[in-house]
Formats: sequence, structure tokens, C-alpha cells
Amino acid sequence: MTRRLRKPLGLLGRILGILAMIVVAEFVIGAFFYERASHLSLQEDEARRLAEHLVISRQLLLGAQVNEREHLAVKLTTDRYEVHWGKGLREPPPPAPPLDRMRRQIVTWEPVLAYSDLRLRLEPRGRQTMAAGALQLPDKSWIYFSMFDVETDWDLAFGRIAFALVPVIGILAIGGIMVRRALLPLRQLTAATERIGHGEEVMVEEHGTEDVRDLISAFNSMQSRIHQLIEDRTQMLAAVGHDMRTPIARLRLRLESLTDPQMAEAVQTDLSEITDMIDSLLAFLGGDKDAEERKRTDLAVTAATIIDDMRDMGQKARYEGPDHLDMMLRTNGMRRAMRNLVENALHYGDEAVLSIEQRKSAILIRVEDNGPGIPEKDLTAVLQPFVRLDVARRRNTKGLGLGLAIVSQAVKQEGGKLSLVNLSPGLRAEIELPASAVAV
Repeated sequence: MTRRLRKPLGLLGRILGILAMIVVAEFVIGAFFYERASHLSLQEDEARRLAEHLVISRQLLLGAQVNEREHLAVKLTTDRYEVHWGKGLREPPPPAPPLDRMRRQIVTWEPVLAYSDLRLRLEPRGRQTMAAGALQLPDKSWIYFSMFDVETDWDLAFGRIAFALVPVIGILAIGGIMVRRALLPLRQLTAATERIGHGEEVMVEEHGTEDVRDLISAFNSMQSRIHQLIEDRTQMLAAVGHDMRTPIARLRLRLESLTDPQMAEAVQTDLSEITDMIDSLLAFLGGDKDAEERKRTDLAVTAATIIDDMRDMGQKARYEGPDHLDMMLRTNGMRRAMRNLVENALHYGDEAVLSIEQRKSAILIRVEDNGPGIPEKDLTAVLQPFVRLDVARRRNTKGLGLGLAIVSQAVKQEGGKLSLVNLSPGLRAEIELPASAVAV
């Protein structure tokens, strides 16, 4: 879960991101040029109509008597154009760069206006934009005019663009659903891969595109071969272990005929070590195919029982923790893991302390000893199978170096993790189990 959260984008997110980027970019660029082209066309049309209206107004006012001009200007006012007449310039209009293009177009359409000191400016009026200006007549009087609803060079009608984005977002949502559905077989394959990593055999249904079906088919074939290899290996080792126990049993019987007690004890020790090697090898190599099911287990009682067994054998060990703690576990696997850690602690130290701590987020099982510890650089390596660090632990070691590997394997099957920490002196082996395993 944590690993997934650290990923900012999965395959689905990347595909949707690319799709969204392309669609939105294409839409925005297309809308920009469309609006610009439409705007330029509209502005040219506005300039032509305004030019015509100004020329007509100029001619009519020039032909009218001075005392009639103001009344005539009112008659020249329409729903779109407002016209007034005055003897003097009220105030110089401020510069209006957005209307420079319109002014040039007006003068182009009606060259006579080029000699009339045509001036334009923008004025807001409510929600509308008004182009206002003045035009000088030959007698030095002025025609004042206004034109409503004018679009400037950079007025790109963002409202229309935002409204048009609605279907684009809908298309992206539909595309996302379709892409997610297309990636469903890959998500199922990913989930199956995680389950297979914990020893399960999961056959994924072959569906989706041809490439995806081929991938799933190859995956199913691969996992079938892998599980078959594991099963064959386990059966072979079980057979070898069973066959080796027969000569070992005969050797134990022949020990009774040895007259030298020291020789008999040495041979007995060697036979016990061979038996331990076989048991540990079968336990490790058969762990992935462990058919044991989780069941309600009192972890505290199991730990206390292991300590009692050690003390009955004359070892110095103690248990610290709750009297009872029911959890859903593979009982034999967890018992073997704790026992291996305790035996390991007693082998390298004079005392072992097995403790259990219940927290809200996890259950911690700790085994501490007072031995020499392990070099920091080797704390991870010793968890690997068949690794033995004789230099790190001062006493002679026996076995195949599978003790901690068996513990790590059993802990992983429970969804937990095993870690080693050096003390001063000694070593602490800590098992962290998920709190969700606590039986309710």
C-alpha cells in the first residue's frame, strides 16, 4: 500500500494525462485561432459600418443649418450608434491602442475621414464595452459618436471557450472510463503477481486486446512451470529426507554397540546435527508450499511455552508480555520462527529474553540476547539462506545457515517483517506483525 501511494502516476494516469493534454491543447489552440479569425472578421465589419455611418452623418450635418445640427444628430442615433453635435471638443480622448486597427480600417474604407481628425477611445458602460470618439467638421465643430458592444483585439470571448470546454471534459471522462476498462486485465495481472509472490497459484482469465491476452497466457504458463518446479523440488527433497532418515536410524541403533563412550557421544552429536540440517532444509524449501491455514492462536501462550521448554532444558530464558493475545496466524510457522530466534539467542548468548508488545498499529515480538552481536554491514546478509557468519559470532556454528531465513520466510507469510538490531552488548531480533491479525 505504501509503495503504491509513493507513485504519483500509474499507467492509467499517464495515458489520461497525455490524452487530456493533447485534447485540451488542440481545443485551446483551435479555439484561439478561430476566435481570432472570427474577431478580425467581425472587427472589419464593424469598422465598415461605422465608417459608413460617420460619412452619412458628416454629410447630413454639413448640409444642415447650425441651429438644426444638434436636433438632426439626435435623429441619426440608432440602437447601435449614438450621435451628438457640438461646437467645440469637450476633452481629448485618451489613447486607445486596441482601436488603432479599427481607426485605420475606417480611414481605409472612407478616405475623406482621414482629414477629419478622427479620434477613438474605449468606454465601459455596464457590462458592455463602448467605442466612443469624435470627428471634426470643416467649420471646426465636432461630431461625437458612440458604438456599443465593441470587441477589442484581445477580447477572445472566454465565456464561449469555457462553455465549449464542457463537452471536452465529458469526452475526457468517457475516454478515461474506456482506458480504465482496457487496462483492467493488466490490473488483474498485477494483483495476481502479488499473490503469486506469496506462494499462491492464480490463473488469470485471458481477455482484453490480443497483446494483453498473449501476455496473460505467457504469465499463466510461466507460473504453472514455476509452481511445478517448486512442487517437484519439494517432493524430491522430502523423498531424500525420508530416505536419509532410514540410515540415520540404523546408525543410532549401532551406537549401542560402541564401547567407547566418547566416540558414541561424538557420533550422536553428528547424527543430531545431520537431522537438524535435514529438518531445516525441508522447512525452508517447503515453506512456499506450506498448506497450513491461519487459525486462532494465542501468541502469548505459544511464546511462554517455548520459554518453558528452554528452561526445562536448563537454559536461562524468560518471557515478558501479556498473558494472552489471540491472533489469526499459521501456528506452526510462527512457533518455529520464535523458537529459532530463541535457540539462536541461547546459542550465541548466555540468556534469551522473549517479549511481546501490542501496539495500535502492530504487534512486536522481540528476542534479545547478550552475545557478541553481528557486524552492521552483515545485518541484512544474515537473513539470506545459507549464510553463516562464523567471524561475527564467536562460537562454532552448526547447520546450513537457514535459521534466520526460515524465520524471515514465516514472518513474510504473515504479512510482517523481521529486523535485526545490535545492542550493547547483544542482538535484538524483532518481528513486526500487522495489528489486523489480532483476533476479535
